[in-house]
Amino acid sequence: MNMSMKAEPSFRESVDLMFNRAVALMDLPPGLEEKIRVCNSTYTVRFGVRLRGQMHTFTGYRSVHSEHMEPVKGGIRFASSVHQDEVEALAALMTYKCALVEAPFGGSKGGLRIDPRQYDEHELEQITRRFAYELAKRDLIHPSQNVPAPDMGTGEREMAWIADQYARMNTTDINARACVTGKPLNAGGIAGRVEATGRGVQYALREFFRDPQDMAKAGLTGSLDGKRVIVQGLGNVGYHAAKFLVEEDGAVVIGIIERDGALFNPQGLDVEAVRNWIVGRGGVTGFPDAAHTAEGSVVMEEECDILIPAALEGVINLSNAERIKAPLIIEAANGPVTAGADDILRQKGTVIIPDMYANAGGVTVSYFEWVKNLSHIRFGRMQRRQEEARHQLVIDELERLSADTGIGWTLSPNFKQKYLRGADELELVRSGLDDTMRIAYQSMREVWHENDRVDDLRTAAYLVAIGKVASSYRAKGL
Repeated sequence: MNMSMKAEPSFRESVDLMFNRAVALMDLPPGLEEKIRVCNSTYTVRFGVRLRGQMHTFTGYRSVHSEHMEPVKGGIRFASSVHQDEVEALAALMTYKCALVEAPFGGSKGGLRIDPRQYDEHELEQITRRFAYELAKRDLIHPSQNVPAPDMGTGEREMAWIADQYARMNTTDINARACVTGKPLNAGGIAGRVEATGRGVQYALREFFRDPQDMAKAGLTGSLDGKRVIVQGLGNVGYHAAKFLVEEDGAVVIGIIERDGALFNPQGLDVEAVRNWIVGRGGVTGFPDAAHTAEGSVVMEEECDILIPAALEGVINLSNAERIKAPLIIEAANGPVTAGADDILRQKGTVIIPDMYANAGGVTVSYFEWVKNLSHIRFGRMQRRQEEARHQLVIDELERLSADTGIGWTLSPNFKQKYLRGADELELVRSGLDDTMRIAYQSMREVWHENDRVDDLRTAAYLVAIGKVASSYRAKGL
């Protein structure tokens, strides 16, 4: 191990260092600063499940960072690397993330130390239900106190099991479905939740590219069209971000990095084909139409316009930060750039769109799902047809005027079709997410451009978020 690697801060230390950098620029009373920084509580649970004829013991965590607003919100990850420090750092990040995008939650996070690939579906269900039981009986899963969501290693299926387990334990709770978000549509989920984090990354980049001043800081010009993108991790978040940027904004994905190596093609990769290959074969090895390298991390160092780390924390660190050439990095994962690497990249002039903002699409749409569950009605159900009827009145009147006056013009069918269609749940969710990502970015941009002591978006994001948390505590009389 070289000397620079020894100085590498852990994920938890990175979050603390970045927090400290921001509060040094603020005028907070020391007691309030400490109250915001520390984790309120962490619950460790060890439980047994009988599998394959013998008892297996599992260790899980649920950490609550801040209860300035309730319920608290945050994902549950299933990974063999899960440990208390990581869960507490992620819970802190959730507090700031929710504050930044104005989702009315405190921050929480959960984790189960398990490699989900080692178990079949039935075994995973038994393990998940038992974990949910242990948390729910302590109100660490509860619609008005603590609302989990999917994270690394979990998805709709696990959320449906958790929701059902909670409902079994609370048979008269009319809001039982709101105990967890990220559920399948037929189990109280919301349209657009699976794509939400990746979609949020797309909206974040669109907002960045709307401002010539921001682009100039990264040495970029033009629009997203034709920009060369490298994606590290083609899971749910990386896949959707890459897919939307290519299909809707004209970006070109030239590199995809996975756990078994990386693919590189300067002409562009077919994201859908790569995703299907990974799903079918468990990795990128053997994929045609691209150069494959077993040492995936070197592809992160290739020339590109935008680098999207969308998997694990700490992939850009002291050992490789100097060699990263991308002028713009957007953190689709939590904590992919360590505090040490962040210093190096900032000195190089690299612009980083920080994780607490960039991947907030997930918690934003989770908020919409929670509201939907509490209101017991899908978005658009009441107003959609009424909207269409009002638009139809306008079209009918325009066509009548055209006929009566003999002007003879007609509306193009495409316009007519688009104008007449009332918004369904998916369109409303995307609209709400776009609005959220724009407003949150603008609040960061204002601090970034107008505060002489702030030279990066991450510090700006922390300043905005910590300011909002501090205001909530003050309103509580603390």
